Order: sequence, then structure tokens, then C-alpha cells
Amino acid sequence: MTTMARTSTGLAYPDRFYAAASYAGLDGSLNSNNNDVSSRFSNEVALILYALYQQATIGPCDVPKPSSWNPVEQSKWKSWQQLGNMATTEAMRLFVKILEEEDPGWYSRASNFVLEPTIDVQMNHYSNFEPITENGNSFAETKTITAENGSLVQTQDKDVISEGLGSVVIYDTWISPPITGQNPKARYQHGAAVLQEKMYIYGGNHNGRYLGDLHVLDFRSWTWSKVGTKAVESPSPVNIAPCAGHSLIPWGNKLLSIAGHMKDPSETIQVKAFDLQTGTWSMLKTYGKPPVSRGGQSVNLVGTTLVIFGGQGANRTLLNDLYILDLETMTWDEIDVAGVAPLPRSDHAAAVHAERYLLVFGGSSHATFFNDLHVLDLQTMEWSKPAQLGELPTPRAGHAGVTIGENWFIAGGGDNKSGASKTIVLNMSSFVWSVLTSVEGTVPLASEGLSLVVGSLKGDDILVSFGGYNGRYNSEVNILNPSCKLNLQSNITEAPSTVHNVTNTTRDLRSEFEIEQGKIREIVMDNVDSKPTISECEKTNERIIATLKVEKQELESSLSEEKLQSLQLKQQLLEAETRNAELYKELQSVRGQLGTEQSRCFKLEVEVAELRQKLQTMETLEKELELLQRQKAASEQAALNAKQRQGASGVWGWLAGNPPEYTAINNHA
Repeated sequence: MTTMARTSTGLAYPDRFYAAASYAGLDGSLNSNNNDVSSRFSNEVALILYALYQQATIGPCDVPKPSSWNPVEQSKWKSWQQLGNMATTEAMRLFVKILEEEDPGWYSRASNFVLEPTIDVQMNHYSNFEPITENGNSFAETKTITAENGSLVQTQDKDVISEGLGSVVIYDTWISPPITGQNPKARYQHGAAVLQEKMYIYGGNHNGRYLGDLHVLDFRSWTWSKVGTKAVESPSPVNIAPCAGHSLIPWGNKLLSIAGHMKDPSETIQVKAFDLQTGTWSMLKTYGKPPVSRGGQSVNLVGTTLVIFGGQGANRTLLNDLYILDLETMTWDEIDVAGVAPLPRSDHAAAVHAERYLLVFGGSSHATFFNDLHVLDLQTMEWSKPAQLGELPTPRAGHAGVTIGENWFIAGGGDNKSGASKTIVLNMSSFVWSVLTSVEGTVPLASEGLSLVVGSLKGDDILVSFGGYNGRYNSEVNILNPSCKLNLQSNITEAPSTVHNVTNTTRDLRSEFEIEQGKIREIVMDNVDSKPTISECEKTNERIIATLKVEKQELESSLSEEKLQSLQLKQQLLEAETRNAELYKELQSVRGQLGTEQSRCFKLEVEVAELRQKLQTMETLEKELELLQRQKAASEQAALNAKQRQGASGVWGWLAGNPPEYTAINNHA
């Protein structure tokens, strides 16, 4: 029931990209004139192809903006600059994709490839294609099969397109392609990854036994082969134990196997690497504090880091922790997140949107199956639980999912009672669910523990499933070409709230091929009155568009209110600036008055100082005057006393018979 997170490494391939670029007339130089591109495509498409080519071959735009007098170069620069930090592989994929939509037959003309005839395909049933040989030429023959319960698998009529290798693609219908080679042993809880147009299958569980074999399916020839592996020769041999419930991630020219259940589990998560060039397994040394060992976790590649969430530990403890492994430094980091995290779980599915948001859906605890959706912002590290719109999926675990553009496709899973028969798709910008297709009976697509990857069929993205368990172990490969692929312009303009609806509506088949007497005869039919069949994805996209239109109206209304409020604020700001100017003038006037008052105060202080000095002088004079007055009083008193004594001596002298003259002389003496 383990669900592995898948990365879309098979979306675009360098060889096909460079072939497409050469066909489109891009020579790889920064200043190429792109005359061939402009002559073959509309101006808008030519600009998009140019920008994607620059992004894929050079990287993000870091050249200066051209001068305004050259509008062509400005348009080219703007188209390139709008791609932001889009990954090289994504730019390659989008380049090939747009060229395929604009010129479906480009590859055959570029490689002088002769298309084989298309064979009539019976519709509305589960189809299996087996190659037959006629006059030495191999082509596909349609074979109808039924589900185990005897009922036909119901599908919708879709158009059939011819691909050069004799394989027939039906939109929005699971089919079993013609495959050669020895199939891997039936299994579930295995790991799957796409690298160099090949799907690698590693490990898994069969009848309770863990597997350790590695198989590869070449999408170009649809041939299985077993990969011979060996451990790195060293004094201490590395024991690469079989495992299940692990995650397989492509990284450079290696396959990384992360975590997983083992017979003798380790204490912490192990990171194993398989080198495709040397064919050897090795155990990678990591630093920091690694997570405890587990299985059923999700592992997603974001840039140069792996984001690991949840799972079930070796002691059956359910987890909801979050770890990041830096693949450049091989260092673990446990992340403390904000918000309400999902409940502990395992066997869930996870995807990354816009290189920023981690989406987690479903999974199970020991007794509960979930159908909730959680989103982690990898920049703020905060969990949120958005409202889900559309047809809400049933609870499930053991499902698998992959992303193409803004769509997250999920297949399989179950709740221990029945398998999930509906292949569902979530628009990761609007959180709208829809049903892509459905199967009936206990078929591999309604299994737990299956794998799902994105493959490439002549430049078109397809879903490829393998294995699973639904009462029996499976080893079947099934493919589906989804028709609901959103307009690539939404990715280029980086406007997640705007979704352009570009669906592959059913095209009238104008050619009928009949096999008669060993020859293939093509009959071209004129226009026939027929109404195009609207696929489930078209209906879903219509619902999405309706929802987005309502949101657009709300946003436009909010924008109008914001503009009005902005206008009011500008008016208030203008008034405030005018008032500020007036206040500034008043302030300058007050400052002038204050300067005058300060000068006057200074003069007054000088006058006060002078008066204080005069006052001190007056006090001194008053003291001197007082002293003189005391001296004068003392003199007058002394004179008075002398006069009194003189009068007294005259009386006594007279009484004594002395003459006054004698008495005066004695007193004088």
C-alpha cells in the first residue's frame, strides 16, 4: 500500500528537444534571427519557442533589457524574462510540446521517418494491442478483453492518432501496449522512476517477500529487460537489502532509493544509489540527524533537495514529520513547520506545484483512510488545508500520482474493501477535482501499491502504470494519454489564477484502413455530420473555467474597490501634502519669531546683567554710607559726651573754689 512520489523526468528529453530546435530553425546562438521560426509560426508561438529555447540552453534571463527603439528584441527579451526560474527540463518539454501541437508531423519530416498506417480501433472497451506481422511489416492489431467479472470496461469515445512505431493511442482510456521481453515478477509497493526514456522498477513485495531486483522498460521499443547489478567493491562489502515501500528518485545518472521496509530494518533512513553507467549499488553517506527508518513515506524532488513526509516506522508507528535532504551536501534537516500538519499517515501521495507548494492527499492510519488535501508552503513552511472543489475523491491509500503542468493525476489505491476504480485529476491552482476515466472489476488499475510515472510517446506525455495488488499481484503495464492538458501559456506567464482551456476534442476520423489480401488500403472520407464528443476532461475544464470566471469577476470587483480606495488615499495624500506645506510655512514663521524672541531675550539678559552689576555697586555704596553714618554718629556722640563732661567739671570746679580757667587747663591737660 506504499505510494511513491514521482518526478516528471520523462516529460522532455534532450535529444528530442535539440531535434525540435533544429527543425524549428533555432541555431543555438543568443542573437539568432529566428527567420525560420517567424516564417513557420505565428508571432506569439515564435516568441514562446524562442524564450523556451533560451531558457533550456542558457537558463534564466539575466541579460539587460534591449533599447526601446528595437521592439522585436524587446518582445523576445520580455518573453524570455517571463519564464523566471523555470527548470531546463521543463523548458525542453514545453518546447517539444508546443512544436508538436503546432506541427504534429514535424518529427517524421525532421527524421525522414515514414509513418505506418493506422488500424481501426474498436471503442468503448478495455483494449489490448498485440503486434502482428504482415508481409514483413509489423503493426498493431486491436484485441478486446474483458474484466475478470465478465463486464467490459467502460470508456469514452476518443480520437485515435497514428504514431510511427505502430502503437495506437486512445485518449483518456487505459490500454495495455504491446510489450516484448520478460516481464518482472508481479509485485506491489515497488519503486518506479523514469530516466532517459526508460522506466526503472526496483524492489517491492511479492507474497510477503521483499524483492531486490531491478528491471527497465524502454519506452522507445516497449521492451522489458533485467538490469544486472553488483555492489561496489570495497574492503567492507555493502549489503543492499531487498526492500518495499521505498521511493525511487532519478538524480543525474543515478537512481536513488530512499527508505523502505526491510527484513532487518536499520535505525535510520538509508539512501542507496544505483549508477547506470557502472551498474553498481552503493550506500550514500549522509550528515546531520537522519529520520528514523520507515516505509510508505512520500519523497519529492524540489530543486536539489528531497522533501520527505510521513510514513510508517519499523515499529508500526505512524509519522507526520518533515525532513529535507540536501543532495549537494547530503545533509539532513528536520523542519519545524507552522500551521496544522496532516494527521500521521502512510501510503499517501504527494506532489510539488510551482516549485513551492507540497500537496499531500489521502493515505491511511491503522484504522482510517483519508481523502483530505493539505498544502505546505515550502517558503514559509506553513501547512494549510484548502477547500476542495469538484467531485471529491473517495478515501484511499496505496494510490500513486504524477503531475503534468498544473494537473495532478492519481490512479489506484483502495480502502481494504475495494480498489479505487476512478482515475482522478486535480487542478493544483484551483483545487478542483474531476474524474478522468474509470475501470470496472478487479483490474490492475484498481490496485493498491501500484506505480505511476510520466512517459513519452512521440513527444506526447502519457501516464504509465505498473504492478499493484488487488487480491492478486500484478505485473501489467498500462498507459493512458490524457486529453485534459492545460494551455502551456499559463505556465509561461506565471499566472496561476488564469487557466486557458486547451483540450484535445475528438477529431473526426477521415481515414479508414482496411486489411484486404495482405495489403493495406486507405479510404479517405469526406466530411461526415457528426457531433464531437465532449470528454470528461472537457466538462471538467468547463467547470474550472466557470469557477475561474466567477473568481475573476470577484477579483475584478475587488480590484475596482482597491482602485477606488487607492484613489481616495491618493487624494488624502495630496491633501496631507498640501497641509504639510502650510504647516511647514507656519513652522518657518514660528522659527523666525523664535529667533527674534531669542535675540530680544539675549538683549534683556545683557541688560539684566548690567542692572545686577549696578545693583551690586549700589549695595556696596549703601554699605559704605551706612559705615560713614555710623562713624558720624559715633563722632557726634563722642563730641556730645565731651561737652557734657566739660560742663560737669566746671560746676565742680566752681564749687571747689577753682576758677574756670584752671579747671579748663586741667581738663585740657
